[in-house]
Amino acid sequence: MKQAIYLFAVGILLSSCSSLYIPNVPNTPMLSSQGELSASGHISLKGNASFNSAYAVSDHFGVLLNASAMSNNRQKKDFKQSLLETGAGYFTTFGPENNRILEIYAGLGRGSSDRSVKENTELGLITADRQEISFRKYFLQVNYSSKDQKNLTLFRKNFPLNYGTAIRISSVTMKEFIRNDILQPVEDNIFIEPVFFTRMALNKTVQLQYTSGSNFGLKNRKFLTAGSSVFTIGFVINVGGLSTNGY
Repeated sequence: MKQAIYLFAVGILLSSCSSLYIPNVPNTPMLSSQGELSASGHISLKGNASFNSAYAVSDHFGVLLNASAMSNNRQKKDFKQSLLETGAGYFTTFGPENNRILEIYAGLGRGSSDRSVKENTELGLITADRQEISFRKYFLQVNYSSKDQKNLTLFRKNFPLNYGTAIRISSVTMKEFIRNDILQPVEDNIFIEPVFFTRMALNKTVQLQYTSGSNFGLKNRKFLTAGSSVFTIGFVINVGGLSTNGY
């Protein structure tokens, strides 16, 4: 819990930086057996919406499909981004009750971002700087989670809690960068993106999820910079999979 609070605080401090890449919520489906389907939707305070899905093709192999979209319009700055990802990987359960899950996924994606910086002039509000990019992304992530470790009691009813963490390494490279209608040199960066999540099971298939984390860049860049926090609330639906002591 202390680590999650620390990462969230760091993310808030870094969020003042401007980047043309805003991370989506990593897909943490917690797959446990063949035929299990996971689907989730998350929303951040800045309006970044992430939609993740996963399917267990076998007892240890899963596929992912992720999408995110953001449209944040402010008085002095507008920002839009769209991203589509696909991936696949390995998962396994372990522990006395098979309630611990390890997942390793790799994948790729494509996206675009558009940022407009506005200024007040005698003629009114004008766009002083517009930056448009298209980019490609490769990622590798490791998820570790535990099912039904604790219960939250509300209105005399127990709600099982699931905890987990994901560490994602994302390589992001601009395919094209246009600034004020002029082609610019492209940039690239490698991001370390750790997140922590807590899920509260509302029933057998639906869970409420809180996610917090941040991203850190390994390269010094002007436009593909780190510093965008991940702080979202969402719902997760899992159909199938191994049963636990909770629902």
